[in-house]
Amino acid sequence: MDLIYLRDLRIETVIGIFDWEREIKQTVVIDLEMGADIRRAAETDAIEDTLDYKSVAKRIISFVGESSFQLVETLSDRIARIIVTEFDVPYVKVVVNKQGAVRGSRDVGVIIERRTEDYASA
Repeated sequence: MDLIYLRDLRIETVIGIFDWEREIKQTVVIDLEMGADIRRAAETDAIEDTLDYKSVAKRIISFVGESSFQLVETLSDRIARIIVTEFDVPYVKVVVNKQGAVRGSRDVGVIIERRTEDYASA
């Protein structure tokens, strides 16, 4: 399996458990690794034969920007679900980073990996 990746996607969203966090937008930083077979695209040099990462980015930016979650765990799972189910991606690794969430730490976040079978009944 080949991987198509997107790194350092910065999106403003409402995220957090504290009252003050529910009233402001904070930046989350998202990294994605998406499984794909890119051999056909390499042969044809056609965007139709690969995962269009610009379309993925636009969808995730729209979703995250309009969302309001308490936990980065929930946000990361919803991102994974969108990528797997809407873009027919068999594997995705999602990193959601909430910088400044813990004093003394540069960043904190979650890393999840999901496959098609994780959302088979969805």
